Amino acid sequence: MTQIHPPARLLMGPGPVDADPRVLRAMAAPLVGQFDPFMTDTMTEAMVLWRTVWDTANEQTLLVDGTSRAGIEAALVSLLEPGDRVLVPVFGRFGHLLAEIGARAGAEVHTIETEWGTVFEPGQIEDAVRRVRPRLLAVVHGDTSTTMAQPLADLGRIAHEHDALLYVDATATLGGNPFHTDEWGIDAATAGLQKCLGGPSGSAPVTLSPVAVAAIERRRHVEAGIRTADDVAPHGAPIQSNYLDLAQIMEYWGPRRLNHHTEATSMLYAARECARLLVAEGMAAATGRHARHGAAMLAGVLGLGLEVFGDVAHKMHNVVAVRIPDGVDGDAVRGALLDDFGIEIGTSFGPLHGVVWRIGTMGFNARRDAVLTTLAALEHELRRFGFAAPAGGGVTAALAVYEGASDVAPGARPGTGVAPGTGHGAVVGQEARL
Repeated sequence: MTQIHPPARLLMGPGPVDADPRVLRAMAAPLVGQFDPFMTDTMTEAMVLWRTVWDTANEQTLLVDGTSRAGIEAALVSLLEPGDRVLVPVFGRFGHLLAEIGARAGAEVHTIETEWGTVFEPGQIEDAVRRVRPRLLAVVHGDTSTTMAQPLADLGRIAHEHDALLYVDATATLGGNPFHTDEWGIDAATAGLQKCLGGPSGSAPVTLSPVAVAAIERRRHVEAGIRTADDVAPHGAPIQSNYLDLAQIMEYWGPRRLNHHTEATSMLYAARECARLLVAEGMAAATGRHARHGAAMLAGVLGLGLEVFGDVAHKMHNVVAVRIPDGVDGDAVRGALLDDFGIEIGTSFGPLHGVVWRIGTMGFNARRDAVLTTLAALEHELRRFGFAAPAGGGVTAALAVYEGASDVAPGARPGTGVAPGTGHGAVVGQEARL
C-alpha cells in the first residue's frame, strides 16, 4: 500500500461536498493536550462563533464529536425519557430517521406524513400537537431526500403553547438558508459540517435553550470514577447513551471541564474554522450566496429541458431534485459524470431512488464556476445517453441568473429573484471569489 491519494472530485451532490481549503488547512494544525489552555480556549472560541451561526444567545452551544447523526441522537436521547411522547412530521427520509431514533430511545413515537415533495402547513402540525400532546416536537428543517424545507417560524409557538419542546434537525440547511434559533423559539437544534457549513463530516454543532438544558440537567448522572460528592442526585431516568450524554458533554464544554471523553482535536479546529468563515462572510451574505447559486442551478437544469421534482416554493436554497428523463439510465449518467469529469451528483432514497437526481450547490461549492461546470458536463452526458438537451441551454440559463442580479436576497426562493421588501443584500468576503 502507498500513501492515500484520493482522486480529484467536484462533489455536487446532496452532501458531503468539497470542504473549504481553509478548513482543511486548519485540520492540519498540530495537536495539543486535552486540557492545554490553547485547547480549552479554542473550545470557548468555537462556542462564541457557533452562537452567531445559530443566531442565538444560548450558552450551551457546543460540538458533539461525530457526524450529524451523532448530534441528532445526542439531542433525542438526552431530551426523551422512556415513555415520553414525541411527534415527528415526516416529509422525507430523515423524518423517518428521527422517528426511529426516538423509538430506540424508548419514546412513544407519533408521526404525521405528507407526500414527498411537499411540506406541512403550520395548522396541520398544530392539530397533531393538540391531539398527541407530545413532550417533544421533532422536525427536520430541510430533508435532502426531497430537497424540501419545512417552514419553522410558527412551530416554536405551537410547541410551547402545548407544553412541548421543539427540536430541529438543521443538518442540510444551516449556513445556506435562514435559521433563527431564538426568534423561532427552537429549544434544541443540531447540524453537521459537511453541507452548507463548508467542512468535512465528523463534528455536529448543537445549540440548546435554557429550557432544554434544564430538562437535560434533571437527568444528569455523572459516571463513576469522575463523580464527586458535590454532584447532585438526578431525578429522571439516566440518559441512555454515555458517549452522547449531553448532560455530561455540557460539563465537558463548561468551566468544570469534566473529563468525559477525548475531544476530537482536528475536528474542533475544522468546526471552529467553518464557523469563523461564515461569521466573517456574514450569515445574511452566506444565505444570499446559497440562494443565488441555487437559483442559477435551478434555472440551468430547467434550461436543459429537465423537470424539477417537488414544490419549488418550499425548496432548500442548496439542493435541487431533477427528474431523470424517461429512457435515460440515471445511474449510468451519474457514473459517466464521475468517470469523465470527476463530478458527483446523487440519486435519492425510497420512492425517489432512481427517479430523481439531486444536485447540490452548497458550502465551498456554492460558487459560479462549480455551477457552470456541472451544467456543461451534465448536458454532455445527457446528449450522450440519448436525451436531446438544448445545446448550451443549461449554462445560458444559469448565466442569465448571474447577469440579472448582483445577489439574491436572504430568504428569497430560488428562481424568484429578490424577496419582496428585502432589497439587495451585499455579499462580501468569499463571494468575491466564489
